[in-house]
Amino acid sequence: MTKLSSGEKVFQSFVYVALILLGIVTLYPFWNAIVISFNAGADTARGDITLWPRVFTLDNYKLVFEDGRLTHAFLISVLRVLVGTTLSVALTSMLAYGLSKSKILFFKPYMFYCIFTMFFSGGLIPSFVLNKELHLNNTFWVLVIPSLISVYNMIIFRTFFRELPDGLEESARMDGCTNIGTFIRIVIPVSGPVFATLALFTAVYHWNDWFTAAIYINKMNLLPISSILQQILNSNLATEMLATQTGGNASAIDAVGKIQTVTSKSLSMATMLVASMPIILIYPFLQKYFVKGVLVGSIKG
Repeated sequence: MTKLSSGEKVFQSFVYVALILLGIVTLYPFWNAIVISFNAGADTARGDITLWPRVFTLDNYKLVFEDGRLTHAFLISVLRVLVGTTLSVALTSMLAYGLSKSKILFFKPYMFYCIFTMFFSGGLIPSFVLNKELHLNNTFWVLVIPSLISVYNMIIFRTFFRELPDGLEESARMDGCTNIGTFIRIVIPVSGPVFATLALFTAVYHWNDWFTAAIYINKMNLLPISSILQQILNSNLATEMLATQTGGNASAIDAVGKIQTVTSKSLSMATMLVASMPIILIYPFLQKYFVKGVLVGSIKG
């Protein structure tokens, strides 16, 4: 091991301290939201809630899970992630596999049209009119169909596929595989890292996206959890939830008759944590593919 000089040790110590401080600054707002979500709302209103709950309570989460709108929106988001991610990754990867063969007919026009859409679009109003004419507005499919193809993900897929050994596909053709058979039986099994990485990208997009529903959907029973959270943070929906769950009173009564006041702020924090947890819990299982998939799919070639 190379021995560090005094200057290098000082610089290394400075880097470690800076990274620790950056980590604290980055994580503290999230930790504070957790603390507030587990603290009684009336006590939170007094201020000075920093590292630990002062009056611990589960009433905030109780209201979140008892409210039918939130549980239904959660299911809508789960369904959107499952359907949207599966279809988007499947169709985008198939497009990328086709465009990874530069000898196909009209290859350059296809690539031009794909790249063109990354820089120019019709805009919000034409998109709204198009979705309306296709009868997608106020349906579940408006959350899925417009984002089925991601050109950015297609480029990463395409770069990865072009680096695969030609012998893999040639051996498959010798065994009588069609192009589709080669893609399903040969290409997909050896492309696990890039599929896992881009599936995570797509799933995070679908889970966090609230803007699409805000523009194209005005039915409460079709809104995903991210849109409900956005309404809670920017409107009086939290107050309405409190009134609905407590019979018009801004308090919730537990099993022993003890009253714990719940405020809009504490309810908002609890809803935010519930909406964030699924993606946070999924990430560790895909982390081992994450860096490898991005590096192999974007740097090679």
